[in-house]
This record gives sequence, structure tokens and C-alpha cells, in this order.
Amino acid sequence: MLNIDKVDTIYLACGYTDLRKSIDGLAIIVQTQLQLDPFENALFVFCNRQMNKLKILHFDEGFWLYYYRLENNRFKWPENQNEALSVNIEELKWLLKGYEVRTSSKFEPIKVKIYY
Repeated sequence: MLNIDKVDTIYLACGYTDLRKSIDGLAIIVQTQLQLDPFENALFVFCNRQMNKLKILHFDEGFWLYYYRLENNRFKWPENQNEALSVNIEELKWLLKGYEVRTSSKFEPIKVKIYY
């Protein structure tokens, strides 16, 4: 089960990612395109072109790869940095359920960094 309470930072990869990639492929994207350390205590979140599937890469004494699919909805995923939002934990949960998060946060934000 995804435990986001112990995560320091969440990185959303704007646009779409080829979700045929597994742990190694996504870790390479984190290192080369996002220029980040995949071993960081963070979640790296990727969305597919149809915006109905997510993969989340997480390192916790080993790599975890979470896969999430919406059946009847689409994620309101940022296409570029202009659409990117800073979200808190509750808003991330809403985003994962496919809800639109377009208002400014009313809660204490966690560190969320958006990359394109």
C-alpha cells in the first residue's frame, strides 16, 4: 500500500511518459531528464498519454513501483509547467482519484516539485 505520510517530496512529471517502462526505465528518466536522485525519499509520479494511468516510483530500502488506473475518468494532469500546481497531501489524493485540483491550497503544503 502506498504510504505517502513518510515521504518528504513528491515530483510530478508534466506531460506524458511511456508507461511500458519498469523500475529501471523510470529510474533512468529520473536521473537523466529530471536530473534527480531516484534513491531520494520521494515519490516520482508519471502519467500516460491517455491520462488514465499512473506509475509511481518510490525507494524504501529497495524500489517500489506503484501502478494506478482509473476506469471511468482521467487524471487532471499538468501538460506543462504553466499548468503545474503545488499540491498538498490531500490534493494529491484527490488528483489520484481523478478530481480536478485547480484552486490554491487551503492546507499546509508539502514539498511538491513539478518537472517537465
